[in-house]
Formats: sequence, structure tokens, C-alpha cells
Amino acid sequence: MKVSVITVVKNNERTIRQAIESAIGQRNVDLEYIVIDGKSTDKTLKIIKEYKSRISVLISEKDKNLYHALNKAIKLATGDIVAILHSDDVYASDHVLADVVKCFEETDCSTVYGDLAIVKHDEPDRMVRYWKSGKFSKSKLYMGWMPPHPSFFVKRELYQKYGLFDTNFRISADYDLILRIMSEEGKHSCYLPKLLVKMRAGGASNNSPKNLMKKMNDDYLVVKKHKLGGLFTVVMKKVIKMHQYIVLDNMRLWRKESVGLFGIRTLPSCTETEFTVPSRRLR
Repeated sequence: MKVSVITVVKNNERTIRQAIESAIGQRNVDLEYIVIDGKSTDKTLKIIKEYKSRISVLISEKDKNLYHALNKAIKLATGDIVAILHSDDVYASDHVLADVVKCFEETDCSTVYGDLAIVKHDEPDRMVRYWKSGKFSKSKLYMGWMPPHPSFFVKRELYQKYGLFDTNFRISADYDLILRIMSEEGKHSCYLPKLLVKMRAGGASNNSPKNLMKKMNDDYLVVKKHKLGGLFTVVMKKVIKMHQYIVLDNMRLWRKESVGLFGIRTLPSCTETEFTVPSRRLR
């Protein structure tokens, strides 16, 4: 199966190189890499062009917004699977895409998702939060649950079936798209319980109280649109983030307790590859 990885960027010379190298450095995968640059005025485009031979599609032109650029890229994608890797993000290892493809190939799932680590912007090896997605159930959607968008992999045919990002949502279009897909396809989803993506802290929706309020308002409009709750759902979506700090603390404690006398880990790796799917969907 071919994977189309999409990166959209504008004026991000600090981290675009790491994102690109993370994508093109994936092993044992049929990769199509699409980069959409929003007419950057810093050194971003110059850095991108250093990797031009490894990039399948490169477009540099003005876009209306992030989601408009993502829609443009999805329309250009030819892969069986579509993945989005933002310019501040990196894959957790060089075999993430191979693991995802294996999950698709060995099951009949239409989406695959995993865990995500929010890391310090200048220290990507230092975790701030650990977003453990967990198994899907539709009832969780009413509680503000969603898989992290960067670690959400979708068969391209679903974009044709359910549509692209709704650009009327300036901040929550990813939440809207995930609810649109998962409310129908969640029962055919596959949870890969391992770290797939590292995302740098400080996204557009979290960089000011004003943007946080805009985000919550957008989220409220999204859940009402899909009839999947209301204000309680939006509040719980924020509460869930508190749990991510607890998960991280438990992981740190586990690491301390699992090191033996000679510094050898005595428990299996917390990133052990194993996927969870509805049994009736297995071939």
C-alpha cells in the first residue's frame, strides 16, 4: 500500500528540516511525499528545495489558511493511505509508516490511529504530555474523545466518501473531520497502542487565551453539528488533557521501577507493537 504524507508549512525555517527528514527517512514503505508551502518569506522554501529529489509534489503559493492548503494536498494525493505530518512534528521512529501499513494490510480497517507525545518546542526528546488514544467507542465521542490528528491515518477513499476539511472552522476543522469519519467508521478503526508522532507544544489554538476561547467555541459548533453533545462535551475535551499529564507521570514512574540491578529494563517496552481491532473485522 502506498502512503501519501502531507506537510503544509509557511515560514517555519526552524523545524521544517526535521519534519522532512522524518518523513523521507521512513523505511520499508511506498511513500508519496507532498509539501505545500504558503509562499514563505524566510528560508523555509530554500530548505525544502534541498530535498526536492525526495519530494513527490512541491507547491509554493499563497493559501487561504492551513485547512485550505491541506485540502489542496489531499486532492493531489494518489496513495492508498493519507497521513498528515505538520511542519513542527516528527515521526517517533523510522518504521512508523511501515507499522501503520502492516496494520491496514492485516485487518480490514478503514482508519488506523495511535498515540502522540507533546514535546518541548526546542527539546523534542522531552515530553510535556502523552496522548494515549485508547480503543474507540462511540460513547467516547460524547465525552470529548478524539484520536490525535497527526497520528490518524485514513484510507484515501474516506475523503472521497465523507469530504475534506470544512474551512468554515478556522481552528477546529480537524476535530470536525475526525468526528465526521469516526462517527461512521469508528467501528472499523484500528488502534495501534504505541507512540507514532512527536508534536511540539505551542499550536495556534493554544498560544493565547483568545485563541483558546475561539477553539472552544469552534469545538462547540462542531459537536452540535454532529449531534454528539454540547458544552459538557467541549469541557470534557479539555479535562481529558489533564489525564494526559497523569499518564506521562505514570510512564516516568514505570521507567524508574522497571530498571533492574544492572540497568536492564525488566518489563516489556511501552511501545510494543500490537494493534487492537474489532475481531469480526479480521480476515
